[in-house]
Amino acid sequence: MKKTGFLLLASALLVSLLAGCSGANSKKEDPAKNDPKPAENNPATEQKEAAYPASFSYWVGLNGNVAATLADYSELKVYKKLEENTGTKVEFKHPSTDPAQAEEQFNLMIASGNYPDVIEKSWLVSGKGPDALIEDGTLIRLNELIDQHAPNIKKYLSEHPEIEKMIKTDSGNIYAFPFIRGDNELMVFFGPIIRQDWLEKLNLEEPATIEEWEKVLTAFRDGDPNGNGKKDEIPYLLNYRNVRSGATNELIGAWGIAAQFYQVNGKVMYGEIQPEYKQFLETMQRWYKEKLIDPDFAATDGKLQDAKVTGDQLGSLYTYNGGGLGKYTDLMKDKPGFKLIGVSHPSLVKGEISALGQVDKPYTGLGAAITKTSKNPEQIVKWLDWGYSEEGNMAFNFGIEGESYEMVDNYPKYTDKITKNPDGLPMAQSLSQYARSTSNGPFIQDIRYLEQYLQKDTQKEALKKWSQAKNEIVLPPITLTAEESKRMASIMGDANTYAEEMMLKFIMGAESLDKFDDFVATMKSFGIDEAVKIQQTAMDRYFAR
Repeated sequence: MKKTGFLLLASALLVSLLAGCSGANSKKEDPAKNDPKPAENNPATEQKEAAYPASFSYWVGLNGNVAATLADYSELKVYKKLEENTGTKVEFKHPSTDPAQAEEQFNLMIASGNYPDVIEKSWLVSGKGPDALIEDGTLIRLNELIDQHAPNIKKYLSEHPEIEKMIKTDSGNIYAFPFIRGDNELMVFFGPIIRQDWLEKLNLEEPATIEEWEKVLTAFRDGDPNGNGKKDEIPYLLNYRNVRSGATNELIGAWGIAAQFYQVNGKVMYGEIQPEYKQFLETMQRWYKEKLIDPDFAATDGKLQDAKVTGDQLGSLYTYNGGGLGKYTDLMKDKPGFKLIGVSHPSLVKGEISALGQVDKPYTGLGAAITKTSKNPEQIVKWLDWGYSEEGNMAFNFGIEGESYEMVDNYPKYTDKITKNPDGLPMAQSLSQYARSTSNGPFIQDIRYLEQYLQKDTQKEALKKWSQAKNEIVLPPITLTAEESKRMASIMGDANTYAEEMMLKFIMGAESLDKFDDFVATMKSFGIDEAVKIQQTAMDRYFAR
């Protein structure tokens, strides 16, 4: 028995030794052949041993909070840290900050065939859908690359199948590394704000209906609330692109519709051909004529908006909780009595809740995709996957430990450099020097960011008020087939240009609303009814996934 035991032990040791030698020699000759599923076998080791790209190009919109102090994303501390970790030099390319121009630049870039290696944008609002872009050779299908080279996002998706459903097309393609909002409270961040000190000076209540809004704006125009003895107040700054954007829905929800596609009890509708849209335009036209709306609203960009708020001229607008309400409160902290508050999305009837405000989904189509011309997609996948690791999550949400945050009782607490910036920067801008939590990107947004970002009671109260909107008519994050995308691009390219142009003409009175039926007929001539059917089919497919 002792002899048998010794022989068995010797045999086991010999087999183990031979296996070790064989493995070492095999890995030396061909690592991939002997480790076909490194991410699945040992995610930590694979991540550490990953061969990252030496360099690549990255096309992404430059967030306004970043642009306030930095030239481009290469100056962001999170990307400096990523370069230190991986040795990868990224050439960032930023399109216009104007959304319409940026989309036009994207389309021209795609048409030219001269692509960067990575493109980050919202893919569900593009003329072509993700399936079409994969089919025509613009983007790479990522499913297999993620399975083999991206252990962090792969693990997250396996634990969150509802998110995996959202980031895939109906064909099953994963086309981008997604921006994911990791908590329900992160999904409401935009709405109407108003000068409370002006309301108090003129003895007015917060407006809750469109009629009450008109009364307040009229008082702002006539009551000299800034007290300078001049009639220079701008009651309301309308952002017409926010009206047409399904992400923001400025004011339009009071009429029970969205400007573009929405659904009622499972039936897809298009807002700009509905009678309620004409009613909205009638109100906006009257407000514009009576100087309740900024006469320069169509030409006002972010910098001009900032100047009008900080110049003590602007009474109300739609904006972000952190990058608007919080930012302006900080910038005006030395102005005696200055106070902004958030108010509820208005309705038409007193006591009713607005049908639509702003609410995000965990995933809205925003993500970083890899183009077909990329020479090293496997390495770029590994680079992008870092954002979903524990280290990447901390860096993208909080920046650099010891500089922008400290761990206090196992909680990443922002430092005074962020919350009480010595240069007087608002938190939205100071944090944007370090992290991308204020500007989205390929990572999972952390609720602990919001818990500190909304420092002020007015911000927390605004979140509660903005969250009251029903938002039941919002479409899910549907995707289109390649053929549907081509047809939608053909229809909506002309329709969107015409609709935006006519919105401005109607509001400014350059076109009579007696021509609204002609406007609807023209929109239908572009194929809007067909576009509604395409969206309906895609929504039905989404719910059947």
